[in-house]
Amino acid sequence: LSLAIKTAKKNALNNPLKKRTTTIMNLRNIPELPDGVYKELGWDWFLGDGEWKYLTSDLLIISEAEGEAYYEATNELYQMVIEAVDHVIKKELWNEMGIPFNMVNLIKKSWNDERQLHLYGRFDLAGGIKGLPIKMMEFNADTPTTLPETAIIQWAQLKANNLDPENQFNEIYENLVAQFERLKNLNGDLEPTLLISAMRETPEDDANVEVIGEAAQEAGFQVEYRYVEEVVFSPDDGIFVDYGDNNFQKFDFWFKLIPWEYIAYDEPKLMQILNKIISNRKAVVLNPPYTLLMQSKALMKYMWDLHGHHPLLLNTSAKEPLRYEGYVKKVIFGREGANITIYDKTGIPVKQVGGDYGAYPCIYQEFADLAKDEKGQFYQAGLFYIREAAGIGFRRGGLVIDEDAEFLGHYHE
Repeated sequence: LSLAIKTAKKNALNNPLKKRTTTIMNLRNIPELPDGVYKELGWDWFLGDGEWKYLTSDLLIISEAEGEAYYEATNELYQMVIEAVDHVIKKELWNEMGIPFNMVNLIKKSWNDERQLHLYGRFDLAGGIKGLPIKMMEFNADTPTTLPETAIIQWAQLKANNLDPENQFNEIYENLVAQFERLKNLNGDLEPTLLISAMRETPEDDANVEVIGEAAQEAGFQVEYRYVEEVVFSPDDGIFVDYGDNNFQKFDFWFKLIPWEYIAYDEPKLMQILNKIISNRKAVVLNPPYTLLMQSKALMKYMWDLHGHHPLLLNTSAKEPLRYEGYVKKVIFGREGANITIYDKTGIPVKQVGGDYGAYPCIYQEFADLAKDEKGQFYQAGLFYIREAAGIGFRRGGLVIDEDAEFLGHYHE
């Protein structure tokens, strides 16, 4: 017992959480959108389960200068991502990045083909408000979510409360439409037919792909939705939907809200078929295979190597802990805050989150300051990149922003 008390006291003294500056966040409470709005859209998931609500009735007020800083930082970070991916491919650093061998050739081909357009991604950033420096925590490049709440719901909150939507950094939907128009123009040899797939029994993903589909339709695509197990894949002919009675329709574009690493590791036969389909121009798959490199958190190690001490980056190591005031251990393909451990400067864990991704390799990253309010809640920014920085939303939760975090919109005053 004595040893346990001493350890607890030591953890409290060294806990980076205790060193945080608590500040009064500039929040504006607004009437919530009626439940009927979400039900009409089929987005009942956003209403929560009665005990927990994902969407808040708070708007985070940020200055125009803070919004502009996020915009500039996101654009600069994406260019560093591009440089790091190019470096990794040229140096053949596949093992270091955790890339399965059955994706290597496809990543190379897609990277060197300008028709393989990166549709969209989302940077998760610490800081940017209350004087805290902006820092890149990770880049969700392959299957980023939070599209409906960031692009649509926070905009609707302003409209419903007679607030000017121009006072919000949110051009996500418009940029998505423009991206699909570029995609269509770059691939003029293919028909603008888009099949969109998520995994069954994931209502959050269903809502996200609906936004993708609406943007694609507005850009001139014929759009169909099918769960992945309903899709027909032919290595010689492409991607199809079977309508029955031997009625098959071919789709020249496939958007999948299914991570590349899931397919490569868990569905090697499908990965083999997709290699042939993509290599032979039977279909374009979104996001492209090279986005797995961007998705791997190991890329941040090479971003640091190429741009060491850049103010937007956190020192990242693939081999050993970093002795700062605190550091974080992350798996390279973790999602939603899973399999993360935060350590104090002596190497003692102060926060640990389990998950399903523990088999993947890890990185060690310098601890980043998140803004913290007087209730002890932490704030993280999500910046969508769609050819350029396109919009921002915020999540609020514990020291690790995980699947239990809340979403709140923002407003410029």
